Amino acid sequence: MEEFLLSCQRAVKMIHDTASFHVVLGNEACDLDSMVSALVYAYFLFKTAGSDAHVLPVMNIRQSELLLRSDSLHLLTRARLSPQHLLFRDQVDLRELQTQGRLTLTLVDHNVLPSSDADLEGAVVEVIDHHLLERQPSPSCCVTVEMVGSCATLVTGRIIQRAPSILDQQVAELLYAAVVLDCVNMSPAAGKVTHKDSHVISVLETQFPGLPPRGALFTELQDAKFNVTGLNSEQMLLKDMKVVTGSVKVAVCVLYVTLEEFFQRAGLEVELESFCQKLSCDLLLLMSITFTESKEPIRELAVFSLSHAFRKQISQYLMDARQPELSLRPISSPHPHISAYEQGNTLASRKKLLPLVKSFLKEISYDGEEEEYDERAGPPTPMNSLVDGCPLDHGVRVQDLQDHITRMTSDP
Repeated sequence: MEEFLLSCQRAVKMIHDTASFHVVLGNEACDLDSMVSALVYAYFLFKTAGSDAHVLPVMNIRQSELLLRSDSLHLLTRARLSPQHLLFRDQVDLRELQTQGRLTLTLVDHNVLPSSDADLEGAVVEVIDHHLLERQPSPSCCVTVEMVGSCATLVTGRIIQRAPSILDQQVAELLYAAVVLDCVNMSPAAGKVTHKDSHVISVLETQFPGLPPRGALFTELQDAKFNVTGLNSEQMLLKDMKVVTGSVKVAVCVLYVTLEEFFQRAGLEVELESFCQKLSCDLLLLMSITFTESKEPIRELAVFSLSHAFRKQISQYLMDARQPELSLRPISSPHPHISAYEQGNTLASRKKLLPLVKSFLKEISYDGEEEEYDERAGPPTPMNSLVDGCPLDHGVRVQDLQDHITRMTSDP
């Protein structure tokens, strides 16, 4: 794997030549599962494709943002891979390659490109994902979407079936870690693990008895992921964030501390307002997850918006939701623009919350605009902007939104 990544670094130096590039692109959250899936599937293509195109795994964040992926950094160190050998979005100009007809794309851990990357759509030839299928069928794109616990499960299965010889201790450890972490140590109580996840874990453990003990590895990665020591509020929000865009924009951020602890930060509402302004967001949903001593999850949800009407409307919508039912119970919040809730359904992760947010945006949409969600791990950049195409750029005001929601609330 190390030599493959070094060859990718050399290939990027020739990007202005006439060579073609097959890029394996993870999602914009660039969590551990997405990173491992991109790395290993690109390695698989490099070993098996027999194409003249240079195969590149590209992490879908800027290089500077890797610092916020503490669990990924921990795994790279454990697997003896240098973070300096990875490639990032600000190092590979995908648009230039696409314009010149030299780009082929495989998407892993997501199946649709956000609107900011819509011009790359013509390059997509394959998708491997474990989220809800949103991609329209196309004869030019091979789609593998299965609702398993981890995208790395699907990548592992592909390798076992087609090229088991490329599995070595290092590659196996990367895949094993991604599946164990995403499937919460393979615990059925977490509601994520499937038969296929369990099968690939069993195969890896049988073929590589030197893999670290499952429970110890999970605890290691979980501790690294939840380590927010030294992060300011903005970094905590950016660490694991996705943005849902419709006529208004909602950021959904995962916090790895309790709401009580987060609420104690000085000047919190001012920081949240500044964060929303930077991303042109109207509302923040803060999903807090912590664990009991027996490793049982504790989930809380907070809603921040300067618009009382908007905050009330989405809070009520989520409290009334039945598919899934979140079982929200109001709890005390010391901040006037933040509503806080204990989430009784601890199996309802952000993956299950996002469709509810999208449904809510449909109800308040202007001019029938479609909503989408973009996975974001950092402030917007000119190359990959969060605000491209946002209807708020065309003059929608917060007062208009408040009036609209007020009318909805008063409708019989």
